[in-house]
Formats: sequence, C-alpha cells, structure tokens
Amino acid sequence: MTDTEDLLWSVDERGVARLTLNRPDAANAITPDQRNRTVELLEGASSDLNVRVVIITAAGERHFCTGADLRVSTIPVNPGPADAPDKVLGDVGRNIKRGAQRLVGAIMDCEKPVIAAVNGTAAGIGAHIAFAADLVIAAENAKFIEVFVRRGITPDGGGAYMLPRLIGLQKAKELIFFGDDLRAAEAERLGLVNRVVPQAELADAATEWAERLAESPTRALMLSKWLLNRSLDSNRLGAFEDEAWAQEMASYTQDFQEGVAAFKERRDVRYRGW
Repeated sequence: MTDTEDLLWSVDERGVARLTLNRPDAANAITPDQRNRTVELLEGASSDLNVRVVIITAAGERHFCTGADLRVSTIPVNPGPADAPDKVLGDVGRNIKRGAQRLVGAIMDCEKPVIAAVNGTAAGIGAHIAFAADLVIAAENAKFIEVFVRRGITPDGGGAYMLPRLIGLQKAKELIFFGDDLRAAEAERLGLVNRVVPQAELADAATEWAERLAESPTRALMLSKWLLNRSLDSNRLGAFEDEAWAQEMASYTQDFQEGVAAFKERRDVRYRGW
C-alpha cells in the first residue's frame, strides 16, 4: 500500500515502519478511510518480514490525533421500510466495534512492537491510539484528553478497558469523569507515557528506540508482547502456562539459535527477525 495524501507509510532499510497521520489542518482528526487503512497496514506489518517495528505519529507540532472526524464519521444507513427511523438500536454499537475498537485492537494485536510518538494533543480515540501502543514517547507540549463525557457519550476504542489496567480504577474514573487535559509530564508520572522529550527531539527519540527494537529478536518480542497483554486478563496458573508455551515457541526460532551461537562464540549477535 502506498502513501496517500492523508496517511503516510514508509519502511526503511532497518525495518522501521513509520505511519503518519497527515491532516494537520484538521487537527489530525481521523477519518473512517484513514482508520481502515491503518488497520490494514498494521495487520500487514505482522506478516511482513521487512517490518521489525512500527512508529505511529502525526504531522505538525500541535495535534497527534483529536479523535474521530465527526464531519465524515457517519453511521451507515441500513436498508429497511420507508418509514423506518434513521438509527435503530444496535447501529451505534456495531459502528464502534467495526471502527474504534478494530483500530485499537489492530495496534494491540500487531505482532511487531508499536511506538506512539505523540507530537501534540491526543484526544478521544487519539488518546487511545497512544495508550494501545507498546511504548509511548511524548513531546513536552503533548496532552491527553478523555473527551467523551464532555460530549455526552461514553468512552470507546477500549478506553474503559485500558485505563484501569494502566493507572488503576480510581485515577481512570477521574480522567474519564472530568475529561480534563492531562499534560505530558503528568501522563509520564502516572505511567501512561514512557518518556517526555522536547518537541524538536521527538522524532529522534522514537527512531532511537525503534532502531534498537529493529535489531532485537522479532519473534521473542512478539511472544513477549503477547504474554504481557494476556497477563492483564489471566490468573497465575494461566499466565504460567502461557509463559511456558511462549518459551517453547521461542526456542525454535532462528534468532534463538543465533543468540546462543553468538554467546558461545563470543561475537556480536545478528538477529534476522525469524
């Protein structure tokens, strides 16, 4: 899939893929088309051996993603009798499942590490795109806003699932109930952000981490991500069983064999990603 005007995608020689939301004049609000193509790109990255890690960021220095673009985000009209209402019970929920939840799920389920480089305001689904990433680096001017209740609706895109697991139930309720701006430094203190850097250093900081991950054993990272994400919903017995299975799987990869050989031969390791 090639670049489009509003969504940029590239993969460099190290295996670092960059996905850039490119609608700065619209505060990088995400359209259904952008959302669907992002899902396709992330799903494709899982099986693409040229991709070792993905960076999600946005154009400009003010907005990462200010949520769904309500000017174009409409619920499809269902066929029905002429006197049927425009919206019936089930339409909104179905739209959320096919849209915001599918997008966040694609980030969490991507088999490659995903880094969110948050260059500005991340509101609504924009915040949840960042929280779904494996690592989050934010510019000092970035802020995160759970804007849903302020608009008279409830969180979507996995917000009510992710936030309690990331920062605890009480703090999650505070952010969602009030919808106040959460500055990057406070987000880092709470554990929602891994690093905060000056705006001018954001791209380099994300690239530095991405290149380190790109040189790592990709399948071990994939299995580690799977283990960590599953641990949020498992008990000790289930988590231990998953751990044993993941270690078994990793032991059959070529990168594992390379790691052992490099250790025995006292040489630099060169992981290939399989």
